[in-house]
Amino acid sequence: MWLKRIGLFLLTNILIITTISIVTSIFGVGHYLTPYGIDIKALLVFCLLWGMTGAFISLALSKVIAKWAMGVKVINPQNAGQYLNVYNSISRLSKNANIPMPEVGVYESPEVNAFATGPSKSSSLVAVSSGLLQQMSEEEVDGVLAHEITHIANGDMVTMTLIQGAVNSFAMFLSRIISYGVSKMVDEKLEFIVRIVVTIALDIVFSILGSIVVAYFSRMREFKADYGAAKLAGRRNMIAALERLKKTIEAPADERGASLASFKIAGIKKGGLLALFSTHPPLDDRINALRNVQIS
Repeated sequence: MWLKRIGLFLLTNILIITTISIVTSIFGVGHYLTPYGIDIKALLVFCLLWGMTGAFISLALSKVIAKWAMGVKVINPQNAGQYLNVYNSISRLSKNANIPMPEVGVYESPEVNAFATGPSKSSSLVAVSSGLLQQMSEEEVDGVLAHEITHIANGDMVTMTLIQGAVNSFAMFLSRIISYGVSKMVDEKLEFIVRIVVTIALDIVFSILGSIVVAYFSRMREFKADYGAAKLAGRRNMIAALERLKKTIEAPADERGASLASFKIAGIKKGGLLALFSTHPPLDDRINALRNVQIS
């Protein structure tokens, strides 16, 4: 299951980079190749343009895709029913965090989780799973919601998009430099096809390696979101929420919307080298950090 989750987490970014590679290679988009070799400045601009564009397209569509992929039902405050407490909690927390009220939604899933997404603070979504609402107390839910509100308040969606875009750009830049060098080592008749194949292969490899960098920054932002949640909802509630997550860690993970993994309250536990791809630190580390930090 965790292999599938990692694959889904990487798939969106890999498909974007691969599609760009195929289109630009076949149709010759970009004029960084000259009779004298590679124009480094032109290549850098080309890679930044395409690398950042792919990441920001994903960001712009993030809320729409999340609703579709996870089957999120947006809560109407006039007819919230059993979810009125969730809506009111998010309203209170967002006001305390000085951000516009996000959309609030619930998705049917046995996983104990929640996530925040959206292209900006003024156009965001906080969604919680039915499994979380069934298994957590109101205080624990408050801690989880505060964590997600902090992600929005900290601008984490935009920050992670910028990081992802920079990784995309570097992957494209490096793969084209290497593929050009390799293509010059073969017969002139094979040069074009070799450059295409090597470029695409290296784009995929560097994209996967780059995901380690993105995952590292994601883990660091989880600590910051925990700290912000402790300020908004209280240290005790945030620690209680994380302790509850430890007890429900064996609950099935929802494989839908894998690109949302960075902004969920909990990730899949992985050890060894796979931990490098984890978007979340170990729960014990997060709990200990909250116990030891000074909340201002």
